[in-house]
Amino acid sequence: MRQIVLDTETTGLNPRSGDRIIEIGCVEIVNRRLTGNNFHSYINPERDSEEGALAVHGLTTEFLSDKPKFAEIAAELRDYVRDAEIIIHNAPFDLAFLDAEFERLSFPRFIEHVAIVTDTLVQAKEMHPGKRNSLDALCDRYGISNAHRALHGALLDAELLAEVYLAMTRGQNSLTIDLGAQDAVATSNELLEVVPLAEILVLQATADEMAAHEALLDRLDKDVKGSCIWRTEPAASAN
Repeated sequence: MRQIVLDTETTGLNPRSGDRIIEIGCVEIVNRRLTGNNFHSYINPERDSEEGALAVHGLTTEFLSDKPKFAEIAAELRDYVRDAEIIIHNAPFDLAFLDAEFERLSFPRFIEHVAIVTDTLVQAKEMHPGKRNSLDALCDRYGISNAHRALHGALLDAELLAEVYLAMTRGQNSLTIDLGAQDAVATSNELLEVVPLAEILVLQATADEMAAHEALLDRLDKDVKGSCIWRTEPAASAN
């Protein structure tokens, strides 16, 4: 399935009080690969940002004054995300703003245009209970550099989240994920290529190591008042 990692920046925290989207960034993933087919737009919200929000994203009213209004990019955004899985960190926040913008244009709710919405914050809390699961914390946890991130930006955060998502879900990969879609599928007339293993090196224990091992087994024998399991001969097979 085509996946879109999405993030927004806004004038404040509450769309019900009139806060608006000022930036939206989307990163496309197909077959667990970043395609580079991204969507990004700054948006004129027709209002000022709250002081706290401005400190987070740094997008001033003056900078946004000549940018398109949401109505001008809405159809392109809707077509871009259509039928994809949408991946968002703390999805209820972004969805509330997207729904408010869509409602102004008499569009159906955002989720009705896409296949499914996946919330990586919910996933992270399930995987790392009791830990910090902000985007910055997850970048640290998975070794993803965000040193170039002085302020929040929708496209930059979406790019970071895409890397975090791929790292979080790496265990779900098949062993053939890097072979490409056609190479990874064997038809009924094909066999998967068997890759020979490298020569296995067997290192013999030294005399000192063997003596230390025997001493350890002696102590275990003493603890169990008999022979420990590592000195028990396996039963002979009936066959």
